[in-house]
Amino acid sequence: MVNSRADLAARIRSDVPHAARIWNYWMGGKDNFEADRAAGDAVASVYPDIVTMAVESRKFLIRVVRHLAAEAGVDQFLDIGTGLPTMQNTHEVAQGILPHARIVYVDNDPLVLVHARALLRNTTPQGVTTYVDGDYNEPEPIVEDAKNVLDFTRPIAVMFMGVLGYVEDIAAVRSIVSRVMDAVPSGSYLVLWDGTDTGEAVNEGSQKLAESGAAPYYLRTLDALGSCFDGLELVEPGLVPITRWRPDGEEGPWIDAHGAVARKP
Repeated sequence: MVNSRADLAARIRSDVPHAARIWNYWMGGKDNFEADRAAGDAVASVYPDIVTMAVESRKFLIRVVRHLAAEAGVDQFLDIGTGLPTMQNTHEVAQGILPHARIVYVDNDPLVLVHARALLRNTTPQGVTTYVDGDYNEPEPIVEDAKNVLDFTRPIAVMFMGVLGYVEDIAAVRSIVSRVMDAVPSGSYLVLWDGTDTGEAVNEGSQKLAESGAAPYYLRTLDALGSCFDGLELVEPGLVPITRWRPDGEEGPWIDAHGAVARKP
């Protein structure tokens, strides 16, 4: 669970760019440092669409959670690699539809965990929202901790929102995903999106990120990303740019980030 504020603060390195804080900067947030902004600007200098991607990724999350809660009736969410709170968060969307919904956030970034306390205050009286300090490279402890809140005999929505690109080997990514999905019952859902190598500029942006000293982000081919859904039933419209997954109104612009929602049979 969430450690003490003093312990977490001691782990924060403001001089080293960090993924969650860079993403927060691109989304227009204030929870970032000079090193994060420098890394973010380096990427945006060659791939300005990264700012659009950041904002659109949260819109995708909102649409997905809304669909799962309102149309599929899912009232349990395991959001792995949560990042810093911005716009509407998973529990706010889910509990706005199903006030009794239970949400477990997972992250191991100390700044994210410091902010967790503030985020937890606006959960509904009927629902539960909590954080687990965990590393998705070791999914088994995450699952065991989540069992303190979620009922693993009923459907759970497992979410990996733009976070598995920090794992270089796609086989390792598939292993992480499958080990979590193996733990949840039939009728559960996988929600996953990541950056894709579908344009020259986005590849240059990935290179700039690595050169900045931040953790490298490995862009996926569409085939590699699609393999993460093997054995699951894709929900229409399948694996598409995140801007084009059931958009509100007109279809969104093309973007070098693809995602899907899939049901475990």
